Amino acid sequence: MKSTNSITVLLAEDHVIVREGLRRLLEAEADIAVIGEASTGRQAVQLTKKLRPSVVIMDIAMPLLNGLEATRQILKSVPATRVLILSAHSDDPYVEQAIALGAAGYLIKQTAGHVLPEAIREVARGNIFFSPAIAKRLDLHRPKTPRWASLPVKQAPDLTSREMEVLQLIAEGKANKATAEELGIGIKTVEKHREHLMSKLDIHDIAGLTRYAIARGIIESGFS
Repeated sequence: MKSTNSITVLLAEDHVIVREGLRRLLEAEADIAVIGEASTGRQAVQLTKKLRPSVVIMDIAMPLLNGLEATRQILKSVPATRVLILSAHSDDPYVEQAIALGAAGYLIKQTAGHVLPEAIREVARGNIFFSPAIAKRLDLHRPKTPRWASLPVKQAPDLTSREMEVLQLIAEGKANKATAEELGIGIKTVEKHREHLMSKLDIHDIAGLTRYAIARGIIESGFS
């Protein structure tokens, strides 16, 4: 039986099998309760606002809204919630972006199973937690010793949340009309956002925007 003081968790993962595996893993922990599941980044943001979980387990490669942008929106809207990234990507740029956005930790999917409950407990206490390989690489040897300020973060151009959403949908192959319908905005507004994106990024074709989105981890290469 779960404790009334259980750490509440929202799972944000688009692969059903992976999400079910995570749920089963966490259901075995008496002090951790999964209170919601999201299959898209936008759903993760909406459910976090509604359910106010202690911790969100966030995949990076999420449809409609990638996990990094979802993290930014969640921490802006519900700052008390802690976000723990769980990703197949372990390259420094992904980790650095997550850190810059305020994620409380970063786990590599392939090796996360045996440390996930511990990681959830640590970030729920207000600490940070990284997979051992990442911690070693970033010289973060102790979860209780945050060193955000000293980490070399490569800053991306300053895109708004809406521009990030439009960029992802463009990179996923959505036409202007489909993008407008998905976001509930006008086609001319989508066109304006695309113009701003191209200007800010100095990229002037869809193929270039798609390559940028893949390089930044906004979408996976399978979309291209």
